[in-house]
Amino acid sequence: MPIYDHLQALYGLPAYDFPGSDARTDDLPEPGSFAWRITSYPYQGGEDDGAWTHALYQGGEDDDADWTHALAHFCATVDTTRVRALIAGAWHEPEDGGLETDSSAVIEPLVAARDRFPALKALFLGDMVLEQSEMSWINLTDVTPLLAAFPDLEEFGVRGGRGLRFPALRHTALRKLTMESAGLPAEVVRGVGASDLPALEHLDLWLGDPHQGGDSQVTDLEAILSGVRLPRLRHLALRNSQMQDAVAAAVASAPVVARLKVLDLSMGVLTDEGAAALLAGRPLTHLEHLDLHHHYISEPLQNRLRHALEPAGVLLNLDRDDAYEMHNSDGRVWRYVAVGE
Repeated sequence: MPIYDHLQALYGLPAYDFPGSDARTDDLPEPGSFAWRITSYPYQGGEDDGAWTHALYQGGEDDDADWTHALAHFCATVDTTRVRALIAGAWHEPEDGGLETDSSAVIEPLVAARDRFPALKALFLGDMVLEQSEMSWINLTDVTPLLAAFPDLEEFGVRGGRGLRFPALRHTALRKLTMESAGLPAEVVRGVGASDLPALEHLDLWLGDPHQGGDSQVTDLEAILSGVRLPRLRHLALRNSQMQDAVAAAVASAPVVARLKVLDLSMGVLTDEGAAALLAGRPLTHLEHLDLHHHYISEPLQNRLRHALEPAGVLLNLDRDDAYEMHNSDGRVWRYVAVGE
């Protein structure tokens, strides 16, 4: 299943699409009340043909439409000293599928403009939907310069996995880190685990499929599951994974679990093996929410989970959603993560 919808909110603020350079800007909302989405190639689907249109952010006739010009137009129009949340949308032409232009097209101008955003608390990079790019095609780079440029950032998110890098860092303000991917590189998982994030409360990693670059192993999660560098972690999501059973088994005995309020192992290939491991591991009755939606767990194991957790007040999500499995004539069974492209 690809992603069809743009972010609707960030940092508790509703998303607002900043208009192109030829649109009216005299009736824009209060800068601090919305999460502003900036894009250089927005998708505006027509009622009949869903055609692409390019909103050109350009200072002159010969200028190309790009994210640098989009940001410059935004800074010239909006009081950026009051902006609290930014969403970076498409930075490439839809025709190139994200293969030609990487995320430095966004990162470099944002870092250069960091002094224009003293109130910025939240940033999401790569808010693209299927019509703009397959998730696995979003071309990324090292995203940590954004965290270095904005030391007061409390929420950071990125979508995609191709070319993504996240070397270990220290950031004392970050409370929420989200990485949405059809295939998260192992070095990124290790980089997150090796980072010093003393304020982090919410970690959400979409580990993905090996066929899409998700080459991490359970051992790559050891630093995260130990919780040593994450003293305030309360919400842990390790989801959208082909190795969800192995992840569940590792989580079941992980020290970090004792301090969690929310454990999310959803969107992946979780079967009876992983469910049984959760039941046999550390007690989970202290959780407020255990999210296992999009799973491949049999009804008997689902009932065991319900009987073990629901009487303790744990909110348990066992919705199958669109979990789909295919049985071959040779007896092999193919199961799929929720977001594989």
